[in-house]
Amino acid sequence: MTNRIRIIGVPTDVGASMLGAVMGPEALRVAGLPAALARQGLTVLDDGNLAGPPNQQQDPVQGYRHLPEVVTWNQVVHGAVSQALVQGEIPMMLGGDHCLAIGSIGAVAQHCKRVGKHLRVLWFDAHADFNTPEITPSGNLHGMPVAVLCGYGPASLIDIASVDGQPALTPDALRMIGIRSVDPGERAFVHSQQIEVYDMRYVDEHGMRAVMQQALMGVEPDTHHLHLSFDVDGLDPDIAPGVGTPVRGGPTYREAQLCMEMIADTGALGSLDVVELNPARDIQNRTAELVVDLVESLFGKSTLMRQGA
Repeated sequence: MTNRIRIIGVPTDVGASMLGAVMGPEALRVAGLPAALARQGLTVLDDGNLAGPPNQQQDPVQGYRHLPEVVTWNQVVHGAVSQALVQGEIPMMLGGDHCLAIGSIGAVAQHCKRVGKHLRVLWFDAHADFNTPEITPSGNLHGMPVAVLCGYGPASLIDIASVDGQPALTPDALRMIGIRSVDPGERAFVHSQQIEVYDMRYVDEHGMRAVMQQALMGVEPDTHHLHLSFDVDGLDPDIAPGVGTPVRGGPTYREAQLCMEMIADTGALGSLDVVELNPARDIQNRTAELVVDLVESLFGKSTLMRQGA
């Protein structure tokens, strides 16, 4: 794994219903993200934030809210992530809302095709984000990125994420972790796709260690590119209140740390998204500081005291 990491700030909440995620990238910088990464021996490259259209706060049109704006932002993200990967860097996309994963993961999927690596995506989130305009209760595109990446949604977004005319993701490349809030129609659609979902009941029954062992099964640094799409609302709101769509009963601090440390152990992490941090709903930037702590663990910080750790 390269030691060069590219921070890509994407300050927009056009895909969300709650304003505030636009401030997420700066909150993470204020919480010390660049310095935390540098402590792990990484060369941190940060040219600031990407630019795109503002949130017009419009009603949905034909099942989608702000579709043209979401398309533009994802095109910009796709270009920035692609450039980082070509330059041999690890792109870290700082959102912003989760619709931005369309451009991010789309670029990663194209990169994997180009270099001949298998893509494994870990979707750490309270929500499945597998809605379509027919089943969405809101029209918010931050509830649709996984569906789009799998080929379901507006052509303008599917085209951004396509690889040689095929969807960026197939269900066997995806693992969902921490899910606990799914719309009824969305639940049936996820089941029909046979996606591996480790919801919070599964975590409770089997433990986070077993979940991560299964989610990471077969991942090898020489053959796989591991992408983590980290929605901050995947964490329990007791420890991470600064999100727009909090859902009780999420992973604890220790469970989240274990996730990050086990991902680090693979040596295969090649890219990540950090999304849905909403400083407007946070308490003294506490959630941003927690996220920085967890991201640092992705790159080598360990709480272990075992010999040789």
